[in-house]
Amino acid sequence: MLFAVPPLAGHVNPTVAVGAELVARGHEIAWTGPASALAGLLPARARILPAGEEDGGREIGGTYADLHERWRDLRGVGALRFLWEEALVPLARAMVPGVTRAVHAFEPDVLVADQQALAGPLVARRLGVPWATSASTSAELTRPFADFPKVGEWVAEQIAGLLAEFGSAGEGPDWDPRFSERLVLVFSTPELVGPSAEFASHFAFVGPAFGARPTPPDFPWQRLDPARKRVLVSLGTLNQEAGGRFYRSVLGAAERLAGEVQLVLAAPSALIGDPPGHLLLQERVPQLELLPHLDAVVCHGGHNTVCESLAHGLPLVVAPIRDDQPIVARQVVEAGAGVRVRFGRTRAEELRDALTAVLDDPGPRRAARRIQASFAAAGGAAAAADRLEKLL
Repeated sequence: MLFAVPPLAGHVNPTVAVGAELVARGHEIAWTGPASALAGLLPARARILPAGEEDGGREIGGTYADLHERWRDLRGVGALRFLWEEALVPLARAMVPGVTRAVHAFEPDVLVADQQALAGPLVARRLGVPWATSASTSAELTRPFADFPKVGEWVAEQIAGLLAEFGSAGEGPDWDPRFSERLVLVFSTPELVGPSAEFASHFAFVGPAFGARPTPPDFPWQRLDPARKRVLVSLGTLNQEAGGRFYRSVLGAAERLAGEVQLVLAAPSALIGDPPGHLLLQERVPQLELLPHLDAVVCHGGHNTVCESLAHGLPLVVAPIRDDQPIVARQVVEAGAGVRVRFGRTRAEELRDALTAVLDDPGPRRAARRIQASFAAAGGAAAAADRLEKLL
């Protein structure tokens, strides 16, 4: 089985867990995508078949670092336009030759394509390889543009243009490279996504799949205070530099709650300065190892962090920034598992009140534990591997 992925940790991580399960069952696996980026996201012995960089991927807006620099301060429709025009479509265009070579060399029985690695379905359809979708976030499943039809039409036009460019436009009105007609692996559950929507039987809600991560950074475990409730504050790896104003509110909330709550802040020290002694500041934290020691999480609404927190039964304060994050934040709030605050305009008092709500009110914790139970029942990587094996 061949995984086609973009160079983004949140999209690669679920495939690591599923891949490990498939290897344990005797299958051969490989990944295809921008090799230099994937090398830092995959296990050391992972087989990587390059696709993207050698065919112009480095030219997408200069470098991936340049892309991030231009993307991080965008919001709303501007961020969406940038995502499609400057990232997803150019990445698909750059990856098609490499994915084609990867399929010829590896001869996969099944290709598993992330929803943001559109080259995978384009090549699989052209070469007649069965393919499945890896939906590492549930945003595309929720009709995200129902209230903004013009935006939805524009996204459809970007996809149609890409299909026409690679000769796939005439393959039927239902052909959408974001959704396999045979299997869509959704790394969530209806308890979080929302039970009202109806999905076809080939949409498999397998829950989050947690795989091996790079060696976690050193962490001062002895500084965790057992006498206070402990809360992680994290904006993920891509959003930290945009968090200057938000971090000031975090410091203010930490001061107001110092007698009851210990905040563990994952942020660049250059943006924080000299933190107060009651706050534990680390540039990077071993998140999966840390979560069992916490009482709540404050985050940007990234699907990975949200699911990892809920998998440990932790309620959330979510401050979405862009892309799928407002959708994931809405799911958390509608499920009763957390509170939403404004990323760009949250004051210290507002953040303090949100933290107090999720820490003192038993409702969010009960909802988080209900979702935690649904995740465990869904099966994770093992359930995803079961569904993939049925395509063989």
